[in-house]
Amino acid sequence: MFREASLYFSLFLITLIVHKSLSGFELTNVKCTSLDESFASFEYCYLKSVNRTYKYGSLRVKLHKGPIYKVKLNLAIYQRLNGYKPFLYNVTVDGCKFILNQKSSPVTAFIFNLFAPYSNMNHSCPFDHDLVVEKVPYSYINDQLTNVLPFPKSSYAFCSDWYADGIKRASVNAYATLT
Repeated sequence: MFREASLYFSLFLITLIVHKSLSGFELTNVKCTSLDESFASFEYCYLKSVNRTYKYGSLRVKLHKGPIYKVKLNLAIYQRLNGYKPFLYNVTVDGCKFILNQKSSPVTAFIFNLFAPYSNMNHSCPFDHDLVVEKVPYSYINDQLTNVLPFPKSSYAFCSDWYADGIKRASVNAYATLT
């Protein structure tokens, strides 16, 4: 009896471990669009799969005019359900004020922290240098979306519009699945 219960418990643990290792986050596409090439342009914006276990995303924005003293951004999350539908969050924040006080917008802080450790956007305004998000591993984002704030398994679009001096300058949209 004890041996049979032990066997079932072992099978249960193995099933949990296998399920956890098979589930995860994967970026499927990223689209970076500069709406004013004379102001800023994307040097690169891509996803890369080094091997089965190491995948990452990177982007670099070259600022042609600066310094930038006023930054506003709109962040929205969409879930794919017969097309992309709004999912939970659509926030607009003053980027300069947000960097000074990240507790002012917990939703923005969560989204910002998905890439902040891999970025040079960790200081307040003005911005007078290229903006870089370099080699954000899928494993880091997976941990944030499954352990820190569990998201339901689905396909998502993370959309951001970037404004400088009140003018929409760029948009970055990342598409992902959580299985």
